[in-house]
Amino acid sequence: MRRLVEYACKRASSTTSNNPHIQKIQRLKLALIVVFLQLAVSVLFVNFCEYSVEADAADTRNSLNPVFGGFKKNQKLNGDYKLFQDVHVMIFIGFGFLMTFLRRYGYSAVGFNFLLGALIIQWALLCQGFYQLNENNKMELGIGSLFKADIAAATVLISMGAVLGRTSYMQLLIMGIAEIAVFSANSFLGSDVFQVADAGGSMFVHAFGAYFGLAVSYIIELRKGKQIENSLEEARYTSDIFAMIGTIFLWLFWPSFNAIEATGDGQQRAVINTYLSLAACCVTTFAVSLILSEHHKFDMVHIQNSTLAGGVAVGTSANLMLQPYGAVLVGAAAGLISVAGYTKLTPWLSANLGIRDTCGVHNLHGIPGVLAGLIGAFMAGIASESIYCKTLYEIYPARADANMTATAEYNFLKPGLGRTAGEQAGYQILALVVTVVLAIVSGILTGLIVMLEFSLPLKEKLFDDELAWRLPDNEISDVPLFTFKPLIKSDYSSYKRVLFSK
Repeated sequence: MRRLVEYACKRASSTTSNNPHIQKIQRLKLALIVVFLQLAVSVLFVNFCEYSVEADAADTRNSLNPVFGGFKKNQKLNGDYKLFQDVHVMIFIGFGFLMTFLRRYGYSAVGFNFLLGALIIQWALLCQGFYQLNENNKMELGIGSLFKADIAAATVLISMGAVLGRTSYMQLLIMGIAEIAVFSANSFLGSDVFQVADAGGSMFVHAFGAYFGLAVSYIIELRKGKQIENSLEEARYTSDIFAMIGTIFLWLFWPSFNAIEATGDGQQRAVINTYLSLAACCVTTFAVSLILSEHHKFDMVHIQNSTLAGGVAVGTSANLMLQPYGAVLVGAAAGLISVAGYTKLTPWLSANLGIRDTCGVHNLHGIPGVLAGLIGAFMAGIASESIYCKTLYEIYPARADANMTATAEYNFLKPGLGRTAGEQAGYQILALVVTVVLAIVSGILTGLIVMLEFSLPLKEKLFDDELAWRLPDNEISDVPLFTFKPLIKSDYSSYKRVLFSK
């Protein structure tokens, strides 16, 4: 492994140059690659994608009156679109601004998030649609496809947080393309093969994205020179305020993220449970931050990130009968664990294992995602028809008997695998383990590919917008915008003459 990484480092370093002319040529090549990626995606859309029946004007049900079997106009879109737009805001504003905490990486945090998200949602539509081809080998795209693509994009943006500032945008694009392919396969494996419940995506999205990103980060840190110290890997007062914008947007809209794939009463529970978990997590985070931080003051890193951990920790069980007190307890536990992770675990992983985590995604998405999976397994183990009535078989289709059929009263029933509660809990654990292992293995392989084919930024250009962005002249050199010096009497006299002269 180390020899392969060393070879990749040598190959990458050979393509890195300080010559401005060569750098311009390299940037033009990267631009052409971006154009090629978009063209390739466009060709795939031409060949494999079409509208779903609700969006297809050629389908007569879109013209007929509902009395005669037609679709109810606008009703479905109005309900789904509201939640979809909430998730859309989370992806492009929430995640983007959350990563603006670095002092000179704001352009890249928001800009690369925008670029990466826009390409990945297209690629996710294709990768996820591959497992749902119709009889004509076409992918049917509807509003449901769009919000699933947004959720898939969140996986990549979580991984981006682990390597933020230490990769180029091209490396992020390649990483995202590889990750979505594996993510889609893992989601299909968990949802359709293992038939597990993960309403808020805490296992398949958050845990997968976190450990995939950490694996890529580990490979990057094995590069020649290993530990890279850079004064730009720190926050400023104003950059932290911008990052809090992302935190607030994510905190407000997280109930929609956890509820969008749930239905009926389960969707209401998802909103309520997430709402309560986030509130308890926020309060706990502030308290634990005071206890564990130096000088017992609030740490902005904790407030920006750990306040959101409750939304992740409750995700898998969001639509379940967790009860309000259970949601509060889950949120409080998530806040405690997340702050402790930022304070103790992250420095230890960096110092002892060489796993560097720029945004601390392990504490916001990784550990809370694993916690969510364990809580989901526990809830599956105690689930029964006396608690959920017949909706038990809607949440856990594999629990239904093999001879179960739909009735007039319960038209959603269909044959299942006849699993017991204990067996379903076991499959929940299995899905969690497979997700984490697959994320780590595929992340390591992706890290090797990224380092082998694309050069890393120069050490002195890490965490710096200047590498990829045209900056205002007064921002090119990192100096204060205002310098102060003592005002002597002659200066004051001159100032007063200018100020009051006509």
